[in-house]
Amino acid sequence: MLEMTREEFEELVAEALDRIPPELTRLMDNVAVFVEDEPPADDPELLGLYEGTPLTDRGEWYAGVLPDRITIYRGPTLRMCDTREDVVAETEVTVVHEIAHHFGIDDARLHALGYG
Repeated sequence: MLEMTREEFEELVAEALDRIPPELTRLMDNVAVFVEDEPPADDPELLGLYEGTPLTDRGEWYAGVLPDRITIYRGPTLRMCDTREDVVAETEVTVVHEIAHHFGIDDARLHALGYG
């Protein structure tokens, strides 16, 4: 397994977020991004997870709720990558994938766009 500290991995996630175009990040609303070492035990290969209400599903009722949560998992990403460059690329894909869920884009469309 490739070695990378949590701090290094968190920096890669931050850099991936910085590469999201500003016109999209301005539209993101009530969402927080976290890094965790491992995903839930029932899905050990999960690279990222979006939990919340996509922007496309929010209505007048949406107020006073906790932020949506995007979690990027370090362990499975490092286990599947051979080089630091692979980790950078996979982290960027995962971050974009989870943010797309925040915008209401489903997995089928993401896979078609190459963000599977």
